[in-house]
Amino acid sequence: MHGISYYDLRHVTGEITHIEIDNAVVESAGTSLFNKAILRVLVKSGWGILQIDNYTPCSGTKFDELLGRAARLAGITEEHVVLGDAPRGTLAVPQLKENPRDVSIEEKSALLAGIEKSATRPGIVNRRASYIERIEQVRFSDSSGNEYSYEMNRSGFNILAVASRNGNVQMGYEREHSINGFNLRHQQKSGTKAAEIAVALLDATLAKGGKMRAVLDPELAGVFAHEAVGHASEGDLIQEGNSVLSGKTGERIGNETLTIVDDPSIHEFGFDPVDAEGVAVARTEIIRKGVINAFLHSRESLAAVGNGVAGHARAMPGEPPLVRMSNTFIEAGDSTTDEIFAECKNGIFLKGSRGGQVDPGRGIFQFNAEYGYLVENGECTKMVRDVSLSGEILTTLHGIILCGNDRMMSPGYCGKGGQSVPVSDGAPHILLNDAVVGGSGVD
Repeated sequence: MHGISYYDLRHVTGEITHIEIDNAVVESAGTSLFNKAILRVLVKSGWGILQIDNYTPCSGTKFDELLGRAARLAGITEEHVVLGDAPRGTLAVPQLKENPRDVSIEEKSALLAGIEKSATRPGIVNRRASYIERIEQVRFSDSSGNEYSYEMNRSGFNILAVASRNGNVQMGYEREHSINGFNLRHQQKSGTKAAEIAVALLDATLAKGGKMRAVLDPELAGVFAHEAVGHASEGDLIQEGNSVLSGKTGERIGNETLTIVDDPSIHEFGFDPVDAEGVAVARTEIIRKGVINAFLHSRESLAAVGNGVAGHARAMPGEPPLVRMSNTFIEAGDSTTDEIFAECKNGIFLKGSRGGQVDPGRGIFQFNAEYGYLVENGECTKMVRDVSLSGEILTTLHGIILCGNDRMMSPGYCGKGGQSVPVSDGAPHILLNDAVVGGSGVD
């Protein structure tokens, strides 16, 4: 029919609640609804993709018309597309501890205001808090007879505190997001911590750059795992030849303590019960004991590249699936934090993340830490700011010499191809040898 060899339909409806508070003033608070679907058909000339707003489920002649419209959208130049075989099945969505639907927007605003107020202290000149709640009902079906449906509920908040003194402006930032239900209660500690960090940074010294041993906290080490390794392991980038990991399967790029994983099945913020192509999700060890082991794939990139499993296709509502990470982390090792700092001896401890950039094709990265501490004789001493970590991905992986036993995960969002999806990344404390640390401090 219409020359179609395969089709799938992903229909997502739901609601988004958003609250913004700036310096005790509620700037916005409201809920909006959405209804989006995407129909993909595969014909000889490649994919035809039809995006539909306010979709109403249909069958028979009407659905046949939609298939025909999508088929006509396929590219004029023939693109040979092969889909890899993939296991089917869904995981159970975690039960909510408290359903956000049961909490009024007035109560949500009041609770968020309490978090924002908790960031009040001398030296703080600006406070901003936001809450986002997204409830999605997802329905999927394809021409092979596969069908699934589920509801996902994600919610969380951010709190920003800005401190200023004599032209020196610093900020502290905390966030908490969850798939387990409403999480605004009893969270004033986040506002307090954001304010404390912002004020403390006013007195921090500028970091000095150079090569040194560095201890990375779980948040920054997790950002490294996500940005430097996770993106480079995405099958579409491997297929395009735009990854430093391409062609290195089975090659040792780190010591035996290093295992880096992407796992959509664990109940962290990047959890999906099934991927956007209807494929079962499962743990993928990208690096296993220091050796390149597997890549992340959609069905298409799996057929083109191999070495890995599908189940890593993700998409925003109404958008085509892309190869994406979910919950990406460095697996815990067996070193204690005390042992890591003792082995570091003299160097720097880098905490938190303020973003950065990575080029997975060239294999280079640069990340900004939120702040750090000098490490002297195995102990944290003076607080430092304006500090960064940069280098070559492969060299840095070889430089990870110890992994702690205290893995933690941090929630967030990842952008790719104009789409943003929820993710988590994490790690234990790690010790990095010959780290390239950037700073503007001078002797």
